[in-house]
Amino acid sequence: MKVYDFKRALRFSKDQIRSLTRIHDNFARLLTTHFSAQLRSYIQITVSSVDQVPYEEFIRSIPNMTLLNLFYVSPLEGRIMLEVNPTIGYAMMDRLMGGIGISHNKTESLTEIETKIISNMFEGAFENYREAWQSITDIEPEMADFEVNPQFVQMVSPNETVVVISLNTQIGEVSGVINLCIPHVVLEPIIPKLSVHYWMQSERNEPKQQETKAIEKRIMKAKIPVVAELGQSEMTVEEFLNLELVIDCIALDKPVNAPLTVMVGNKPKFLGQAGRVNRKQAIQILDHDIRGEEDGE
Repeated sequence: MKVYDFKRALRFSKDQIRSLTRIHDNFARLLTTHFSAQLRSYIQITVSSVDQVPYEEFIRSIPNMTLLNLFYVSPLEGRIMLEVNPTIGYAMMDRLMGGIGISHNKTESLTEIETKIISNMFEGAFENYREAWQSITDIEPEMADFEVNPQFVQMVSPNETVVVISLNTQIGEVSGVINLCIPHVVLEPIIPKLSVHYWMQSERNEPKQQETKAIEKRIMKAKIPVVAELGQSEMTVEEFLNLELVIDCIALDKPVNAPLTVMVGNKPKFLGQAGRVNRKQAIQILDHDIRGEEDGE
């Protein structure tokens, strides 16, 4: 017999945890690129763990003074928390302001300017979170609030299960953790999509879509001959050999005012009218050529 702790109810299956790990592995790579470019310094971010715990337990595990970014992920209901260890947050801010990325380990509250700088810095990273979830569902992350005291944040009830994704973050010689806290109730509408079967299916479909787009792109760039045909005429070989330059004229099978046939890739596609545009010969498209339509071209 195994003791079951109702306070630590496991709401996510191992299969779903693996899917969340894959999503946030991708998010970590995107964040690495984003912050490396923004701070003009190499930053390494990797997923260290994915756990499900009661919300109250997560709040107790983080510092009393930390950096809490709360954001919506519509159309899903509720909020998600991005908790940044102050050691990492201050190092990022120092680097952004032109420093070498030193953490000042402040214990007092942030100034309004510091709050604005840090919240803006992480708000710009939300686009990466949207991209990380694209293979599962479309979300629109939007900043909801910024706090420094976890006790002031009550996203869900204390016993509600949340999944906590911990990201190891290295900036130069400074290291720390960024935590993503996602309540089960937020992900509940898309839980069926967090399965290996769904993931593998989307993985199979994605290459096909990419290949199709690549082929379409190449086709759009392909060049085909477009020729405006004045008309046709028949003559014997003897008449052809006896033609004299400048003197002789060839009568075509079309009246003078008849529209010209526009050939696309040796197939009649349009009817047009000859003219000039900017001192160059041109053809104005008047209509489709019914011969091409009858041939299914």
